[in-house]
Amino acid sequence: MSECVVIADDLTGGNATGVLLKKMKYKAHTVINLAAIEPSQLAECDCVIYPTNSRGLTSEVAYDKVYEACAALATEGTTLYSHRIDSTLRGNLGSETDAMLDYLGEDYIAICAPCFPATGRIVCGGYMLVDGVPLHKTNIAIDPKTPVKISEVAELFRQQSKYGVVSVRLKELMHGKHYLADIINSNVEQGNRIICFDCISQEDLDLIADACITSKKKIVAVDPGVFTTTLARKLIVPKDQQVDSRILAVVGSVNPNAKVQMENLWLAQRTHRVMVVTKRLLESEAARKHEIERVIKEVLIGCNKRQVTTVVGDGIYPENRIDFRPYMDLLQCSMDEVSCIINDSFAEIAYEVFKKESSFRAMYTSGGDITVSVCDRFNTAGLRLRDEVLPLAAYGKFLGGEFDGVHLITKGGSQGGPDAINLCITYLKEKLYI
Repeated sequence: MSECVVIADDLTGGNATGVLLKKMKYKAHTVINLAAIEPSQLAECDCVIYPTNSRGLTSEVAYDKVYEACAALATEGTTLYSHRIDSTLRGNLGSETDAMLDYLGEDYIAICAPCFPATGRIVCGGYMLVDGVPLHKTNIAIDPKTPVKISEVAELFRQQSKYGVVSVRLKELMHGKHYLADIINSNVEQGNRIICFDCISQEDLDLIADACITSKKKIVAVDPGVFTTTLARKLIVPKDQQVDSRILAVVGSVNPNAKVQMENLWLAQRTHRVMVVTKRLLESEAARKHEIERVIKEVLIGCNKRQVTTVVGDGIYPENRIDFRPYMDLLQCSMDEVSCIINDSFAEIAYEVFKKESSFRAMYTSGGDITVSVCDRFNTAGLRLRDEVLPLAAYGKFLGGEFDGVHLITKGGSQGGPDAINLCITYLKEKLYI
């Protein structure tokens, strides 16, 4: 049977969630007629979506429809349950969530994370904002069928649910998944069964999902689809992907845009950061070798604490940028040859890290010259190009060689907005189901 069951309050929203799941390579079916569906048809999909079309109905009728849907679709083999709600909180949020909790039993709690970053829906300070505007000040407040008059997410649930509701604010997310897991467990002990989280980004949703898993509670995800997809990626991992996976980001660009993008990544995601002192790569062969070994050692010592490790040249900061001319005289070589020494050193670091730690299965490289050096050192015949992550950022896999199949995203150092590298790393996480 399906490992993921999504009960949506309308068809279009259910389909939208199904498409998000499909993008993650899950087989997703939308069931429109429960009476007509064959068990064999459900068995062949990973995720089943059932729309109750109950958004505009009375809370009592909506409760019954969701309860009946749970009774028809819930199985012992289901890993993830989701209540797909409207991205602007219209409809019977509370009664429908109650129905799922009532059917599934006292062991289950509801985690509401209604952030949808791509559409400008975020929750901050307990309030939903749509493109920066409080929900009750948008046209949703005058919706003819299901108007929403307040913006506070937890309060909407309190008005509609019979269960205890609590809100977890953005400042709590600063302390990591174990801290949040303790908050979840503490709130459950206090009798709350619906926990609403502030969330403004995909990274927040990843953190909340990790906290849910760490808490060991049985969860019903309540959201417009993105949180459900995030949980599915972490809970329902294809058998061929069930391995420990890490990402290495190699950035040698000194373009000012690269600095902005790296700082954005470091703020958005928890990473293990190692800086390369670039001038040491040029002072002498012994100094170069020592610096390479130092960086490799730092990466290997700290990588088990984070899923993403960044190896970044210190020239990303203007005060550390070096003048190549003295080194051209010292080494009796051209500027291109000096640049090549630096690029090859970064490539050597990446190669040795992948060789010594098999959990590294994906890499991000910034700058065309470093990418060429990396491909040369890994002795790959080429790249199996798969997708455009964003303009001028390409995703593919190594073609042949010792590390055939390693995931790779390449991007020019000057290209993209402030969140470009962050988006690339998040893309790789999705590919690796982490």
